Parts: sequence; structure tokens; C-alpha cells
Amino acid sequence: MSEPFDLLIRNGRIVTPDGVVSGDVAVTGGTIGAIGDVTGPARQEIDAKGLWVMPGGIDPHAHIEQMSGMGVMNADTFETATRSAAMGGNTTVISFAAQAKGERLADTVAQYSTRAARGAMIDHAFHMTITDMTAPDCLSDLAALIAKGHRSIKVFTTYNIQLDDRAILEIMATAREAGALVCVHAENDGIINWTRDRLIAQGLTAPHYHAASHPRLAEVEAVERLCRFAEFLDQPIMLFHISTAEGAACVAAAQARGVPVWAETCPHYLFMTDTVLKAPGIEGAKWMCSPPQRQEADQEALWQALASDTLHIVSSDHAPYRMDENGKLSAGPDAPFNKIANGLPGLETRLPLLFDAMVSHGRQGFDRGAEAFARLTATAPADIYGLAGKGRIAPGMDADLTLWDPDRQVTYGADDLHDNVGYNPWEGRTITGWPTTVILRGKVIVEGGACRATPGQGQWLHRPTLGTARPHGTPAPEAALAQTKG
Repeated sequence: MSEPFDLLIRNGRIVTPDGVVSGDVAVTGGTIGAIGDVTGPARQEIDAKGLWVMPGGIDPHAHIEQMSGMGVMNADTFETATRSAAMGGNTTVISFAAQAKGERLADTVAQYSTRAARGAMIDHAFHMTITDMTAPDCLSDLAALIAKGHRSIKVFTTYNIQLDDRAILEIMATAREAGALVCVHAENDGIINWTRDRLIAQGLTAPHYHAASHPRLAEVEAVERLCRFAEFLDQPIMLFHISTAEGAACVAAAQARGVPVWAETCPHYLFMTDTVLKAPGIEGAKWMCSPPQRQEADQEALWQALASDTLHIVSSDHAPYRMDENGKLSAGPDAPFNKIANGLPGLETRLPLLFDAMVSHGRQGFDRGAEAFARLTATAPADIYGLAGKGRIAPGMDADLTLWDPDRQVTYGADDLHDNVGYNPWEGRTITGWPTTVILRGKVIVEGGACRATPGQGQWLHRPTLGTARPHGTPAPEAALAQTKG
């Protein structure tokens, strides 16, 4: 008699890379053993009749236990953030190991790794955020860390942690040689600062002026510039949180030229406009993020870019701050917009918002909503970032699974998330479709509205090679000549 399966999920609608399959998923030793009409005993069974069985969500853009450029600490620890992520249907997160000024990059990654190992409830990896190229051994540390399996890097083109063009090119060249993806927060620093200073000088300081302080052309210019850098070096880049129609068009134009450019957007650009910042008094600060929310026409353009595969991922850009003196109001209850920390929580809400739009309501451009949902929220992040064994339901893959009840309706409340933020930016919004059970490597970590995961249960994910975000061919002739030795 054969050994029983560890877990058997029966009677579900299973979203696989080859389409939707009705039947069962068998799990042994933390991996998927069989799909379809499975026979045999199991130590644990879950009846998924009427439920979607999806790959566990992968959120590749989250700020956890990180100090902002303004010197304000995120609200979440690795424990609270990953608990919230799991409750929202996620099994993997990529957060940031953010270098402080003067700090060796190797020390940065070691410190974040220790904190994550202690607290993370789901699997995780890091983007190495470089803010100080003058720190000791920066480029040599970077190459060594890439070789150890940290295959993605983040740089900024604005704020007080930005790098200049020369430094970004040096990082991109190192990444190309060592095999890493460079991720970019792309906004033009000069345009933002020029506009902000003139607004402040006129006394226009309420939260809703934050949107005006980030002109859409600031995104467009920086996106176009970074696409040209990628074209020059043939170095793959990921452009974070595209918010404008023009930004998406720049990405599409670069891709049409054969440039190795990937890009993402976020739920707050798909489902919000800048009107949320106009709440009474200081309340609009809850929704301040960078880039800011835009207009309805931008929402439509972003959905079209997702449908055409110009944009490849929807991440949360989880950047949580409490609405108190330790968070967004650290500069006082009447702080001007330029003194308010930017960011909002999203790890727990990303997947339900997208499921509601794409699966429950068949958002325009997604005729096969369940498969597109799985691709954008799990498969594409795994493939692009090199998360081997993650992101799809297939034999041999990690048994990271989320069961979705397509009929369950939930209306978000004022403070009903499982993070440490204290408010829900989607309060009052009704969602159809809900993650009822979450399974990490074959172990149930969310069930019956409760998190059963334990701190430290999540594992760091070694990425031995680049994912699908790879160089396309050769650098521009001048760049290739400059890189020759001898």
C-alpha cells in the first residue's frame, strides 16, 4: 500500500499553467505531487467544492521594518506584515534591505535577514536598496551578495536617498556582469522639488497638494531615461509603480525597441484617484503615497497595459505608517504635505481587490479572469524574480496554495486588517471573493479567519540565477567597447 498524501484538496477549480482543471491537488513533503482525479488516502483532506484553488500570492514590493527617507519607521515588523500578507492570501513576499548612509551593504542585508528569520510567517526574499555608493566596498559587496542569491537591487532617482545617473549606471553595469535585476523608483527629482517648493511658498500645504507636487511628467521623464540606460547597457530593469498613461506608453515604446524593461503597477493606481487626498483636514494623509494616485483615464490605461503585457505585475508597495505622532503625523497634527510620510498598507488587500475586479466582475481586457489573476499575482512575480518552485500549481512545485470563495462578500471596515497600521485605506469598499484557506509548503497557515502561522516559519528564498528578466542581446556598441578589458 502506498504512503498516504500529507494533504489532499478535493473538488476544487484549480488554476494551472495549462488552464483551469476541476479536481484534486495532492501534496507530499511540502510539494505538489498530483493534480486532477487523485485517488489514495491522505493524512488531511480539505473539501474545496465551489472554491477556486489558486497559487499562493507573491507580493514582490513591500517595505517592512524599514526607516523612511524622512527618518520615520514603518508601522510593521516582519511578524505583523507577513501575518497580514498571509491573511490576504499571500505565501511569499519580497521586501527591501535598505542601506543607511555610510553602511556597508553586506551589513544591511545581514541585519534585515536576522529580523526576517525571527519574525517572517511566509517565505521571503530581499531587494537590496542602495542609497550610498561611498559606503565601504559597496560594489564589491553588491557583486558578492548577488552571487549568494540576492538577485534584485533597488535604486531611487528622487528623494534624499536618490543616486545620480553615473552611480545608477555603475550599479547597472555591476548587475549585468553578476546577473541581477535592477528595480527603479523612477521620478525626476528636479521637477518634484521645483514644484513642491513653489506650492509651499504659496501656503498650499494640505495633503491634496501632494499630488500636484509630483507632476506626471516627473514620472514620464525618469521612466524614459531609465529605459535608455537599460537600452545602452542591455541591462534588465523593473520599473516600479507606474501610475500614468504616459509612463505606461514609455514602457511599451521601449519594449517595442527590444529593451529589457519590465514594469508593475499597484492597486491604489487601479482603483483610486487623487480625490482621496481631499478628505477633510489632515485625513487625506492616510492615502498619500509616491507617486500619487492619478486620474480615471490613467486607471483605464493601466488596465489596458496589464492586458497587453506591457505591465507584468500588480504589487502592493506596502509602505505602512500609523496616523499618529510615530507615523504620518511625526511632524505634528497640522504638518504640511512635504513633512508627511508617504505610503499606505496593501499586503492584505492587494489580492482581494484584484480578485473582485478580475475574477468576480470580469474586468475589461481579462476574458479569462482567473488565469490572468494567477499570472499577475503569482506566476509572473515568480518567473521575473527567479523564485524557483513558486508561483504555479504543477507537480514538483512548492505547495503554496490559496483557496478562494467566489461568493463571499466582505465590506472593509475602519481597522480590520491584521497589520500594525491602525486603519484600512479601503474602508467601506465591498469585495466579492475572499481567501478562506492559505497553505504554505503544504502547511495550512490561514483557516477560518485566523492565522495559524508562527513567527520564523517563513523561509528565505535563495535565487541562484536570474528569472525571466534577462538581457536581450548585446549592449550598445559604445557600452560594449567601454566594458572590454585589456
